[in-house]
Amino acid sequence: MTTAPMQTTRQGPAIEIAGPMRDRYDEILTREALAFLTELHHRFASRRHDRLADRMRRRFEIGNGHDPQFREDTAHIRQDTTWQVAGAGPGLEDRRVEITGPTDPKMTINALNSGARVWLADQEDATSPTWKNVIEGQLSLRDAIRGELSFTSSEGREYRVTAERTPTIVMRPRGWHLPEKHLAFIDRAGRRTSASGSLVDFGLYFLHNAQALIEGGRGPYFYIAKLESSEEAKLWDDVFSFSEEYIGIPHGTIRATVLIETLPAAFEMDEILYELRDHCAGLNAGRWDYIFSIIKNYRGRGARFVLPDRSEVTMTVPFMRAYTELLVKTCHKRGAFAIGGMSAFIPNRRDPEVTARAVEKVSADKKREAGDGFDGTWVAHPDLIPTAQAEFDAVLGDRPNQIDRQRDDVHVEARDLLDLHIGRPITAQGVRDNVSVAIRYLEAWLRGLGAVAIDNLMEDAATAEISRSQVWQWIHQDRTTQDGTPITVEYIEGLIGEVLDEVERREGDRFDDAAEIFREVALREEFPTFLTLGAYSRFLIDED
Repeated sequence: MTTAPMQTTRQGPAIEIAGPMRDRYDEILTREALAFLTELHHRFASRRHDRLADRMRRRFEIGNGHDPQFREDTAHIRQDTTWQVAGAGPGLEDRRVEITGPTDPKMTINALNSGARVWLADQEDATSPTWKNVIEGQLSLRDAIRGELSFTSSEGREYRVTAERTPTIVMRPRGWHLPEKHLAFIDRAGRRTSASGSLVDFGLYFLHNAQALIEGGRGPYFYIAKLESSEEAKLWDDVFSFSEEYIGIPHGTIRATVLIETLPAAFEMDEILYELRDHCAGLNAGRWDYIFSIIKNYRGRGARFVLPDRSEVTMTVPFMRAYTELLVKTCHKRGAFAIGGMSAFIPNRRDPEVTARAVEKVSADKKREAGDGFDGTWVAHPDLIPTAQAEFDAVLGDRPNQIDRQRDDVHVEARDLLDLHIGRPITAQGVRDNVSVAIRYLEAWLRGLGAVAIDNLMEDAATAEISRSQVWQWIHQDRTTQDGTPITVEYIEGLIGEVLDEVERREGDRFDDAAEIFREVALREEFPTFLTLGAYSRFLIDED
């Protein structure tokens, strides 16, 4: 049911609702919630814009030959051995296996029944940010935390939470760069802008659930995505401190785990932990966005910075080894958890060979992580939890973590993080796979799906970013495939046509729009910083 949009009566500052008010949306978009979102935007929106401007400046500097370095002005933070982070909150003491996924009712129930220690409730890369997904995801979380969530599929199958012990929920709001176009912030001068997706996702979840989570023996916990600097971390820390005071809970109740998934952030791990030290539980190695960040920042710097087929950019190549080993060392030095990333391989219950290959790949990935000192890891599918847990159980035993393993043997310098030499080719199949995966993922994203199984791999916005940014870079760096074929706009247009001819078309599908988005983000002269920004503003339609 759709009702007239509700809006705050106070103007300047104020939050106004531009999206439709469907059934139960008033339980999330309450006057109290709108007032809280207004305060968050009034206090922090301008600083958010400043930090986004810093990102543009930093990308410009790298693009013009100024490689990132460990900062001289913060050397005292890195050299000070006395400070530690807050560490685990209640329910976060053992994080050996975490499952990730979107927050629709079915996926929420599956995650809570999965047997994982932690559920990353993802409002970011695994969620297509339709108005329906944003608000109904909040409803799913609210109901789940109160033990009230159930779901009946269109086939009549009922889903309920039956696990005796459910995973601790760690919610991931959207990154600082993403807007929420269905909510508008009006500042004191009367200027109207889209609300911040970060502040909306965080604010609604925190206000509605923090007290209930605390009463249930856990707490309001968050994964923080796409950070590029300690100044951005400081902004989040100030948001946390204000929010705790706003609802009257002790300072330091919130816990954040930061994804190190951008190249600039890899040079500021200590500083990020320091700025969030009263609220920080750990860092996560966000491998897919990290690879995308490398390509984005070095896309125009010449052949030395061109990566081969996406499948060849594994966790054992030099720059990825340096990044993950530095992350473990930095975390453990500061009493923080180091959480590993997600292997994209997923099982197929109808294909034993695919499942066996996924188990083999995931087992090797998790064995490496546990051996390197990580305290836990991610999986994308419940069937992979036993595989991941077995590898971490073999190293951890009865211990909840291995933070005491300090990794004093690791010595990473700036040049190690930028050693992109892999020595593998760009193949015609690799180019075609990138085009196919990006278009098929975008088509699903436009239909409201943020995490999609494609060719037995779990694809989300981060992996799609790699696919389209590699194509852009290969074209603009005049690369050829292994068989000598130049990678040109015309060549890619031919592949787009082949993909559109091969996919199964249905009435109402979005493949034509997906192909148009792909052309805009992979074939144009200008390189959009994120494929989702233009796609969200122009193509993502919320249907009643």
